[in-house]
This record gives sequence, structure tokens and C-alpha cells, in this order.
Amino acid sequence: MPFSSQSGRLAADVSGATDVSGAAGSHRIVLVHGFTQTGRCLGPMADDLARDHEVVLPDAPGHGGSVDHAGAGLWRGADLLAATGGRATYVGYSMGARLCLHLALAHPDLVERLVLIGATAGISDDEERAVRRRRDHDLADRIEKVGVSVFLAEWLAQPMFAALPPEAVFDEERHRNTAAGLAASLRNAGTGSMDPLWTRLGEITAPVLAVAGSDDGAFVERSRAVAAAVSGSARTVDGAGHAAHLEAPTATIALIRAFLGASPPHDA
Repeated sequence: MPFSSQSGRLAADVSGATDVSGAAGSHRIVLVHGFTQTGRCLGPMADDLARDHEVVLPDAPGHGGSVDHAGAGLWRGADLLAATGGRATYVGYSMGARLCLHLALAHPDLVERLVLIGATAGISDDEERAVRRRRDHDLADRIEKVGVSVFLAEWLAQPMFAALPPEAVFDEERHRNTAAGLAASLRNAGTGSMDPLWTRLGEITAPVLAVAGSDDGAFVERSRAVAAAVSGSARTVDGAGHAAHLEAPTATIALIRAFLGASPPHDA
């Protein structure tokens, strides 16, 4: 079974048992969440896009209802995402953005447009990547030791989430995750385990929008680099940090809607 998601009706034309929301039969948008979240954590962006799109909200491997796929790496995760979402516009946040980049390379025929929020194409330097991989594995060990509640408090206390408003934390949804699932996600699909994709980004032919919060300095630069490599567009959201779509939803949604209106679907 591909990813599991929860809101809305069951769509017979989506591979497996995947719930969707929004306008049936309209253009499909698949929204892919970040680490420690679930498909229900996309907030106002999902609600707004569902007004005139069919919105698919999967739980990524190791998260929510997709714990059976906790061992999936990013390439396998891309295959699962392809089976779940089919041909669509894909919008990914952080970990979800990395999954969507892998999808665009592994299944280019399914990606009509690509929106990446807080994205990176990986760590090119072998030594830096090995250091990050060790950190990811240490953090996975920490999750298994202290449990989900303690880890989430530590995770959300990071400066990169300082501007996240209380209503955008989605604490109950994050607590649907298990320590084993989150730990497996870090070990198998963390940035440290990711093959750097920078030299392959030129293969992506779908229109791409890369978004970052203006206060998320490192990811502003990474987003610009990704956009340049794919001849796409890079935009910043003023006053937002890493989770721009949750910290400044109105501005982020406006950028996405402008991109959707200006970029015809890619015909692979």
C-alpha cells in the first residue's frame, strides 16, 4: 500500500487507499509534509488550495499512517509517492521537498509542476555529509531513548521553528507519530543519508518554484541554488522562518497561486 493519508473522501483513481480533499475531478495537487509532521499538518495552504483543486495529503514513510514504510529511503519514498499521487503538481516542505525532488528525477512523467519550500538538494561534500549522517543517527537514537513527547519538545524548541505560531504546531497530529517511525525516517531518509542531487537537477524539466522564509538564511541560499540549477524561480517570504507556509500562510499561498497561474503544466 502506498502512503496513507486521512482527510476527505477516498479517491478511486489514486493508487491504493488514499484520501483526498477539495474539488473532485479538478487539477490535483499533492502536498508532502516535513519531518515529525503528518499530512494533516499542511494547515491553511491545504485548505486554501482545496477550494479549487483536488488536494492529496499523504503521510510520508515513517510518519502517521505510513509506519509500515518507515524503512524507505528517499528513492523508495519517491516510488511510493508516485503510486499515491499520480500525475499532479507536487508541493513539498523540507523533508517533503527532498522527497519531491527525488520524485521529479525518478518519475518525471508524473510531475506537472514542482513547489519546494525550505528545500536542499543534499550535501555535496563527502565529509560534511558523513558528519550529518552521524548526527542524524545520533538523533534517531535520542528519539528511541526519550520518546515522542520529549523529542518533539526539543525539536520544536530549535531557533528555526521559533516563529511557528501555536495553531501551526499541530501537536496532536505530531503525536500520531511513533519513536520507531521517526527514528527510521531519520536513518533512512535524513539529509545525511541523501545522495546529493545537485549535478542531476538539470534533468528536471517541469516548472519549479523554490520558496524560503527570509529569516531562514541557509535555506534562502539553497533555494536560490536549486532554482538556478533547474532554471526555475526562487522567492522569499518576508518575516518567515523555515516553515514559511505555516508562519506566513497568506504570503506563501499567494506565491504558489501566482506560480500555478503563470506556469502551464509540464507535458512529459
